[in-house]
Amino acid sequence: MGYNVAIDGPAGAGKSTIARLVAKRKGYIYVDTGAMYRGLAVHFLDRGINPGDRAGIIEALKEAEVKICYENGIQQVYLNEKNITERLRSEEVGRMASQTSSIQEVRAKLLELQKNLAKEQDVVMDGRDIGTCVLPDADVKVFLTASAERRAKRRYDELMQKGIECDLATIERDIRERDEQDSTRELAPLKQAEDAVLVDSSDMTIEEVADAILSLCK
Repeated sequence: MGYNVAIDGPAGAGKSTIARLVAKRKGYIYVDTGAMYRGLAVHFLDRGINPGDRAGIIEALKEAEVKICYENGIQQVYLNEKNITERLRSEEVGRMASQTSSIQEVRAKLLELQKNLAKEQDVVMDGRDIGTCVLPDADVKVFLTASAERRAKRRYDELMQKGIECDLATIERDIRERDEQDSTRELAPLKQAEDAVLVDSSDMTIEEVADAILSLCK
């Protein structure tokens, strides 16, 4: 049985960055569940499916296979044997993933893979419902958050550094809308597990957040 670290939190809280760092320091496998949902979102977008078309999404799942692998120590996401890693961070893909991740069939598609990885490996897994649904028996559970304003500014800076034109107010609005969608959805809503440690990173550096989580691990 692997040693499992579950990190949950809202969009833009820095879960992926922190989870990667914690996994690297501990020598664990990092499992980016959000990237898996984004992989399916790419599939739906490429087929021109509306996020409200539940029947179309369920049908499209039959032709989608998302896999995670590591190349030179870096996580890569494949959709139907094609590397789509570079497409995963767009706002369009993020919105589609948020809207479709509440569909039971979408979650079931990925849940088995996530659980099997955690059984076989020491993992750090981040997402919206890892500690509550995916790995309820995780050895360490963290709920990582930050203010909407701070999360939007981080995302804005990230996109600008990549040369992608964006609007801070629009990003903040999208983040607030995704918070509402994720926390009020009927299936596996975003919430802090009762036994999770709350970490507010609004005024913390990446290193400080990582150290706080590492102090909880064996």
